[in-house]
Amino acid sequence: MIETLLQAILEQVDQPKKDLEHNLRALLNEAVSKMDLVSKDEIERQKTALLNANERLSQLQEQVKALEVLIQKQN
Repeated sequence: MIETLLQAILEQVDQPKKDLEHNLRALLNEAVSKMDLVSKDEIERQKTALLNANERLSQLQEQVKALEVLIQKQN
């Protein structure tokens, strides 16, 4: 009898905690979804793309310098 009563009381105390946790998770999920966040994978993809673009830009700059030297020699 006491066990049953104690169990019933513990269930009643535990329910508001679960409700509060559920509500807080819902609020946090809503707040995060409204933020303009980017995943770590997307950041890594963009970082790789930027490194590749910088490498290509360096190559093109070297080609331009070489062409400028050729033009200077022809004049």
